[in-house]
Amino acid sequence: MLYQPFQNLRLSALGFGTMRLPVLADGTIDQKELDKMTDLALAGGVNYFDTAHPYHGGKSEGAIGQSLKRYDRDRWYLADKFPGHQNVRGVKELQPAQVFEEQLRRCGVEYFDFYLMHNVNENSMQYYCNPEKRWLEYFLGQKEKGRIRHLGFSCHAGPEALQKFVGQYGRDLEFCQIQLNYVDWKLQGAEQKCRILKEAGLPVWVMEPVRGGKLAAFDKATEEKMHALRPDESCAAWAFRWLQTLPRPTVVLSGMSTPAQMEDNLRTFSDERPLKEEELRLLEGIAERLSGSIPCTACRYCCAGCPVGLDIPTLMAMANELEVGGVAINTVMRYSGLGDGKRADDCIGCGQCREICPQKIDVPEEMKKLAAAIKKQKSWEEICLEREKAASAGK
Repeated sequence: MLYQPFQNLRLSALGFGTMRLPVLADGTIDQKELDKMTDLALAGGVNYFDTAHPYHGGKSEGAIGQSLKRYDRDRWYLADKFPGHQNVRGVKELQPAQVFEEQLRRCGVEYFDFYLMHNVNENSMQYYCNPEKRWLEYFLGQKEKGRIRHLGFSCHAGPEALQKFVGQYGRDLEFCQIQLNYVDWKLQGAEQKCRILKEAGLPVWVMEPVRGGKLAAFDKATEEKMHALRPDESCAAWAFRWLQTLPRPTVVLSGMSTPAQMEDNLRTFSDERPLKEEELRLLEGIAERLSGSIPCTACRYCCAGCPVGLDIPTLMAMANELEVGGVAINTVMRYSGLGDGKRADDCIGCGQCREICPQKIDVPEEMKKLAAAIKKQKSWEEICLEREKAASAGK
């Protein structure tokens, strides 16, 4: 197992994310299968385990806590998160003290090695950045008491919102977890986010390294090209090798669902095999093919003349994100945070943008498609209500 330094700790480069645990036919977590995966992880050198309040309808925390308690506490580090992003219209406001105590009880621990403010984004910042709520103050207090050893945050925000949050609270936080893979390096501005975090001195934790499984399998022709260059590596392994080549994060979280996936990832993280130029070009081609449905270059010529003030390049990027697939929920969250009058269905179809676009994109038509695609998804409010009900039932 490869390890990375973090302050005075030695963290496994591979972390076990518990968002996609093995489940039985009735949808409940398969504890026996999870125990097998935990055994494999610890035997293979993994020492970082990540859970969150809403995962598996509130059941992930208890399941991984039960699995880990079979081992001495000094063999593993446990990370959990406060779901402030779920404080949206129609959902009761979650109180930090109540949630935190419940999480300790569910996990069966007296402290968390790592604790994160979960899912800072354009929508949830109105809560996380509200000084009247004093959320950060509460968690810093728990840190002083030793019940949180290291405090950070996870983020699905765009670079501009991330910069704002880091500028306001970065001095009190120790690390940041972002969605990072070779598609989102450009598509979601992950390259710029890494630069912002580096300048702030915040180490990077990675989530969605294979984009919800989207980068774990491809068409036959693509897989043959990958296999010809690296016969003993899976498609998922290529995504991890890319992370070893460019961003060099501290911890890479993988939401594994089977022992076979655990074994494959353990093999990958047993050594470093950075990608060569030819291999990087292959992944760049895959990324362009997946994310290039709308050839927007974000020149922003279209924005100046938009009578309703839409951020058209951001909306175009969201349309491409939905087209790629894998983690549509993250796009829904960001779309929800745009605010009234700023979404695709607010386009009046005047066509000024179409006339000025250097790429000749039919912007009004793409706005119609995006609005229709979003309507097919559950709203962020509906998702949060479902999660809250499931979490309450899981107490």
